Amino acid sequence: MAICYAWSCIVSLSIELTIILTMVAFAAGYISSIAGSGGMLTLPLLLWAGLPPVQALATNKVQSALGTLSSTWNFFRKGHLFLRDLLPAIVLAMTGSLLGTLVVQQIGNDVLIRLIPAMLIVIAVYFIFSPRMADHASDPRVSHTRFAFLVALPMGFYGGFFGPGMGSVFPFLFVWLCGYSLPSATAQTKMMVLTINSASAVLFIIAGQVLWDLAISMSVAQMLGARIGSNAVMSRGTQFVQPVIIGVTLAMAIKLLIWP
Repeated sequence: MAICYAWSCIVSLSIELTIILTMVAFAAGYISSIAGSGGMLTLPLLLWAGLPPVQALATNKVQSALGTLSSTWNFFRKGHLFLRDLLPAIVLAMTGSLLGTLVVQQIGNDVLIRLIPAMLIVIAVYFIFSPRMADHASDPRVSHTRFAFLVALPMGFYGGFFGPGMGSVFPFLFVWLCGYSLPSATAQTKMMVLTINSASAVLFIIAGQVLWDLAISMSVAQMLGARIGSNAVMSRGTQFVQPVIIGVTLAMAIKLLIWP
């Protein structure tokens, strides 16, 4: 049940529903650390649970950011993140995320919801047929600075405005444009998603739009799932990651086409 005022909402959830949301957050953390799109699980469920849309987005951003922090740190401490190369993209992704969050606090996001299925299907088809999927890098098509402007800035805006699915889009773009191997692209993606979700979460927190009890319980579950999933990426490589990305992106696209 949600009671809304001009600037905030008070939401009361049953213990059973909170447990369900927490369990889904664990699964989302595991899936997101490998193939992205964990928000496609958690955000619709938060809306189904009765949270107002902006508060659902806010709570989802906080728990997703903390879950992504777990997998990002795991990739970093094992030497799979290239932070110097990512710096321009991090700065512009953060800028885009702040702008997107400010916009979504004022308007809805129905148009983006309708575009996501088509985008995910294109990505899945690319991963199915591309000959570039490998455990080794290839020659980049664009510089890191150009990647920051062409990809990180608009993806940051989308992540702040809505978000689900960007964890599946980024690996595709890192492989196609930057020449990363798929496991490396997955690792860089975690840093980008962490940047975008964290910047967005800060604005939602300042606005008082986060349901903290639920955000904390889901965050703990997300962090555990993300740690397990990121270990699987590093130990099992492309043969494990590529089928999971294809399956997740197609499943999310079909789900949104049938039940937006």
